[in-house]
Amino acid sequence: MTDTKTLGFIGLGVMGEPICRNLVRKSGKRVVVFDLSAEPLQRLRADGAEVAETVADVVRQSDVLFLCLPSAKHVRAVFEGDGVLKHARSGQVVVDLGTSSVSQTRDFAGQLQAKGAAWADAPIARTRQAAQDGTLSVMVGAEPALYAAIEPLIRCFATDVTHCGDVGAGQVTKILNNMVLFETVNALSEAVAVAKHNGVDPKLLLDTLSKGSADSFALRNHGMKAIVPGVFPERAFSTEYALKDLSYALELAADAGIKIRGAELIGTVLQEAIDKGSKDNYFPVIAKHIGGA
Repeated sequence: MTDTKTLGFIGLGVMGEPICRNLVRKSGKRVVVFDLSAEPLQRLRADGAEVAETVADVVRQSDVLFLCLPSAKHVRAVFEGDGVLKHARSGQVVVDLGTSSVSQTRDFAGQLQAKGAAWADAPIARTRQAAQDGTLSVMVGAEPALYAAIEPLIRCFATDVTHCGDVGAGQVTKILNNMVLFETVNALSEAVAVAKHNGVDPKLLLDTLSKGSADSFALRNHGMKAIVPGVFPERAFSTEYALKDLSYALELAADAGIKIRGAELIGTVLQEAIDKGSKDNYFPVIAKHIGGA
């Protein structure tokens, strides 16, 4: 977007901060940032970003505004009130990098369109390290012309950028990505629990599965780096957030009249882990509870 002078960025959490840092370093644009936490604001100011006092301040200054927020309710909080919708102007673009409700995404897009502004859903996939390295995968829902305009900015922090269709299509694709991931991690957790009970080393199990048809990104990352060593930190993709994302998939299926029993089951598994005190832990912690059943 050659005529874009200022980028705005709201939401500087585990993924948002490194994504924003890549925009500061690579976009060649002025970047104005806002978050409720002071620490990432200080770090990004040191990297060259400008810090805004309020959401409204960011919206007013931005030609393209990126949102990287935990859930649909957080997006709604910055959209309504003294936020995005009130201060949006003709020609402005809002890019939502979080995983959010498809119906809300399309509703917000329609409200912005009435003001001459545009909304693109561009949910991100891959790990915190990928966010730092600028190698994320991004699934975009936007009109073709808008996609073409924002793609160069997205490539500041992503190596794989896919145009999935019009507004909402990026969210549908990411929601289903996460649904498949959660179900795969559950299968890996069950396999490790059964292997342990039968005297097979979990690391050997997953190393061996990685050489056959059971290999996957989830196995190599969630399985080998979290389930086998039993490392389930906080400030990662939590069980609570996983259940939130899964709820969007269940909503889509219900709207379509489709019963997705595997997804319903992993919903139960995630809720049980939350009930046992693992709400804030990295979601492969479900393995801990399966193993102890």
